[in-house]
Amino acid sequence: MQLVTPADLGLQHLEVAEDGDSLEANASHKARDWAAASALPALADDTGLFVDALDGAPGIYPARWGGPGLDMAQRRKKLLDALGDLPPAQRSARFVCVIALAWGERLELARGEYEGRIALAEMPGSSGFGYDSIFIPHNADRSWAQLPPDVKQRYSHRSLAAARIVPVLRQLLT
Repeated sequence: MQLVTPADLGLQHLEVAEDGDSLEANASHKARDWAAASALPALADDTGLFVDALDGAPGIYPARWGGPGLDMAQRRKKLLDALGDLPPAQRSARFVCVIALAWGERLELARGEYEGRIALAEMPGSSGFGYDSIFIPHNADRSWAQLPPDVKQRYSHRSLAAARIVPVLRQLLT
């Protein structure tokens, strides 16, 4: 079996709405739509950031949190402002990734979570995007954006979800 991207199949412009009420729903919707459009098994993921002190916000819509027209720097600032002067112990958060694999009528899901907390202020670092510069992994003293890519690849929420979907992929290949 060979892995291909939507661009390889001329499907790079297929728009799939992320209008579900959970990461599982959004990842499933994307995987099913891509599988139907390509007539091939399809993998898709959805990722969120869940901050306990904000009742789970930004949640399943981290790239849209805070309202339209904001860039990610403004979204990070809004999140930091929303937490105000809460101490580190009250800033618990987690990145969550759900990977969906769809083929035929089958759908398999794998979930990965990575615990941490939201920093008191934006931290420097060039190894990241989104909320990485304000997310401090559990048992760490630097932000996700300050960690080397190989560390992130080994421990991230996406890596955990990917490791859980691999056995399903192996089953598909046999």
